[in-house]
Amino acid sequence: CSRDWSSDVCSSDLAPRAPHFRPRARRVIQILANGGPSQMDTFDPKPELTRLHGRRLPIHLETERPTATALGSPFAFRRYGESGLEVSELFAGLAEKHADDLCVIRSMHTDTPVHENCLRLMNCGASIMARPSIGAWITYGLGSENRDLPGFVVLVPKGLPVAGADNWQSAFLPGSYQGTYLETEDRPAERLIEHLRNPATSPEEQRAQLDLAAVLNRRHLVGRGDPALEARIHSFETAFRMQMAATDAFDIGREPAHVREMYGATPQAKQMLIARRLVERGVRFVQVWHGTLQPWDSHDNIEKAHRRLAQESCQGITALLTDLKQRGLLEDTLVIWGGEFGRTPTVELSQGEKVGPTLGRDHNHHGFTMWLAGGGVR
Repeated sequence: CSRDWSSDVCSSDLAPRAPHFRPRARRVIQILANGGPSQMDTFDPKPELTRLHGRRLPIHLETERPTATALGSPFAFRRYGESGLEVSELFAGLAEKHADDLCVIRSMHTDTPVHENCLRLMNCGASIMARPSIGAWITYGLGSENRDLPGFVVLVPKGLPVAGADNWQSAFLPGSYQGTYLETEDRPAERLIEHLRNPATSPEEQRAQLDLAAVLNRRHLVGRGDPALEARIHSFETAFRMQMAATDAFDIGREPAHVREMYGATPQAKQMLIARRLVERGVRFVQVWHGTLQPWDSHDNIEKAHRRLAQESCQGITALLTDLKQRGLLEDTLVIWGGEFGRTPTVELSQGEKVGPTLGRDHNHHGFTMWLAGGGVR
């Protein structure tokens, strides 16, 4: 592929490409409830658990920690929409508006009850080996529709999730396809990406410096063929163009007040609104994490923990689907929600000095639930 080293180094890597067949989905927003939400407390009702609450089940699942008797869901379920989809009260707001937009998959399973391995497996297709993430593959296959922003953006309120950058790695693909990680909480738009602007030089001076660096780096690259150097050259170019585009894309203050009110004021609401602004501007893949490490990992008191987590995220997710739909973007934007595994139907036992039920659930890789919306999904 040809490269203009004086203006747009490696831009051909991210140029939009036609797929082999005409797809419905052109972009993806992946919402990660990292830590493992409980399927029987959200989108997969188990009335038999309520009937058997406090009794031993006839089967025993091998899990990470000891569990005991059946734990019925403390949340009420009801049917929504023409489809009659059963959803917990935790996501009633989402179900009331979008039950018929959701494709709920209740047959997910994975290999191990370990957070790190399952997240790598979900995002990269391999639990241990270094493999490109799904966002990297999609950007590699389809390119990006905005040369001034990364093709793959990762949003986290603060801190890294479990397994960190492995979740958005490019592995053996060029580095230009890896996710660009941003911390979104309590940061104004101009500071979401640190040191993006150089206050000591004008854009014209920066352009001249970058052109000189590109010529020198090209000479260095020709003799060595180092993919890491090629990725670094590309990152310089992207960062230069992002100085204007990023400030605009990440500034949710430019949205009308009624739109911001629809999303809400939580960190999740902010991330959902940023995600919509990014896909609207041609970013191919946006990964939205609930928080650092594994916030949905409710080993203790699942009623209190899951209620808080749902309150933090439900309004923002509901607004995202509504907003995409109103703008005609939902039909070709695939939205994915779920965690790396589910949780046990039985109560977890505490392992301290006093052994007893925790009112929480252990990891469950044998079966869990995710949902899809948009992108032609039925």
